[in-house]
Amino acid sequence: MDKVRVYAVVGPTASGKSSLAMALAMRHGGELICCDSMQVYRRMDIGTAKPTAEDRQLVVHHMVDIAEPTESYSCADYVAAATEIIHDVHDRGKLPILVGGTGLYLDALLRGGQLHEGTPDPTIRQKWERYAEEHGRDALHEVLGRVDPETAQAVHKNNVKRVIRALEIFETSGVPKSELDRRTREQDSPFDAKVIALSYPDRSVLLDRIDRRVDQMMADGLLAETEALYAEGVFAVNATAAQAIGYKELLGYLRGESTLEDCVAQLKTATHQYAKRQMTWFRSHSNVQWIDTLCKDRTKTFEEIVNNAEQLFSLA
Repeated sequence: MDKVRVYAVVGPTASGKSSLAMALAMRHGGELICCDSMQVYRRMDIGTAKPTAEDRQLVVHHMVDIAEPTESYSCADYVAAATEIIHDVHDRGKLPILVGGTGLYLDALLRGGQLHEGTPDPTIRQKWERYAEEHGRDALHEVLGRVDPETAQAVHKNNVKRVIRALEIFETSGVPKSELDRRTREQDSPFDAKVIALSYPDRSVLLDRIDRRVDQMMADGLLAETEALYAEGVFAVNATAAQAIGYKELLGYLRGESTLEDCVAQLKTATHQYAKRQMTWFRSHSNVQWIDTLCKDRTKTFEEIVNNAEQLFSLA
């Protein structure tokens, strides 16, 4: 049986991937399957840069607003649901187009849900949890940097859960997580996937796009959205949501610990760092084809970028 062809538009936050995916879907009869670990949650709209109601009227978006933010929604849950949707979209004669920046979810989906990270070991996990409590997250991250520098570069020190998981994988398997990821990427995918991403050779251009997006989020009511989720108790019961960039930085203001100006500055910095980690993740994947947003000494027009994407996807 022939594999289902699936298209994916990925890359760092604020890079323009959503607009590109929308344009491709509108031109070629596609439906979008969002590949974002936070957009699955209802009422987390502004902070996750969720597609607007207008966007969803123009193009069908799947995997958005499918879970309550007070419940856990795992990568395995995502893969199972998204796989079923991809087949349904294909069977109806539409183009399934993945769009998002959560590399872990994309990897798991394209390799059939097989994460290949070994059997969890509570004893090892608890050992590193104690280490983090006693020595701090910086020291924990430094340990990971010694045994698996590639994963350490991709995982922020504040994401203690993922740092510990990477150390747990190394101890149980004897192989760095980055190497296991490399091996699993070489396995046969259940899909015939074509993946593209937008590249910004001048990093300052992407950083400026991020800063303007944060300012727009604040103008659109991000603080009120964060306050409502905080009052609902979302961040107390959902560890993933509590670590979501766009919300955790504003909690200091809501708790009276920082000024709003400082919190917004922290949000911009955290998003810059997140975009760098996303670029590192996708750059390590040989199956990703990059579209340079520059042409000689000028920025490409959106039409030129769409045309480039069509050529790479063989849709032109």
